[in-house]
Amino acid sequence: MTMKVFFELVEIRTKLASLFPFLVGLLFSAFFFGQVNGENMILFFLAMLVFDMATTAINNLMDFKKAKNDDYQENTNILGVAKLSEKKVSYLIYSMITFSSLVGLYLTYKTSLLLLAMGGLCFLIGIFYTFGPVPLSRMPLGEIFSGVTMGFGIFFITIYLNIFDLGILDFIIRDGQILLHIQIKALIAIIWASVPMIFTIANIMLANNLCDLEQDISNHRYTLPYYIGRENGVKLFQLLMYSCYAFIIGGVILGFYHWAMLVVLLTFPKINQNVKTFSGKQEKATTFSISIKNLIMFNGAQVIGLLISLLLK
Repeated sequence: MTMKVFFELVEIRTKLASLFPFLVGLLFSAFFFGQVNGENMILFFLAMLVFDMATTAINNLMDFKKAKNDDYQENTNILGVAKLSEKKVSYLIYSMITFSSLVGLYLTYKTSLLLLAMGGLCFLIGIFYTFGPVPLSRMPLGEIFSGVTMGFGIFFITIYLNIFDLGILDFIIRDGQILLHIQIKALIAIIWASVPMIFTIANIMLANNLCDLEQDISNHRYTLPYYIGRENGVKLFQLLMYSCYAFIIGGVILGFYHWAMLVVLLTFPKINQNVKTFSGKQEKATTFSISIKNLIMFNGAQVIGLLISLLLK
């Protein structure tokens, strides 16, 4: 397997969806909590990236196996196009999951069982997203699970690995009791700050499902747009994107962000134009990329806003 084929198998171009929750989580930790743990960040970034690649490879493998459309199987899916061995792809997936698991266990040893609980849940959702007799991606749950797992899960774990020793978030088993210690204000701030990433990531999945609606139906894959209809799916796409701006403004008002985060509002004219374009036509080759461009633009502006906030703090 060449590196080019490997990158296609794991769809390396889509990894921005997990990179931004990590970057924003890192900068939010530095701004809101005033602490960053460099070693934990390097290890978690590697584990997160490798696991994300593994779940994408599982997705492509299972789509190939379950495909009812021969043309899709032979001329669209990377396993058919590159004539990849299902067995070798499976071994590659096992290797990537094993690496991520070992790093995760080491980080749990360094921190606490809270990381094991959160990381384990994300692992299970990531694996069963496309694996098993009834994968989550083939149900009207893909947008919810992808958005929450990556947008909140990665963001939360990134922050926790930076602040685990501050006593703000803790999970302890002592004398036969399970103790969960959380500072409510900190938890609300983390959840609030994660919402724009949950929505922009969910919109990538929603856009993909809207563009592939007919092809998915032919492959017996019934996603959210199948149940709510194309028109309502487009309306949901619009609502999720525009709501991100409300959470940024609200976060500034509530004191979760510095006023410098309002720089994100500068992206509205272009993103509004993109949303209108996608609303007019949902096509994989021409308009699907709009959802990715919106994610990069909006969350890139968040990164800039947090960097400015750190400089002005």
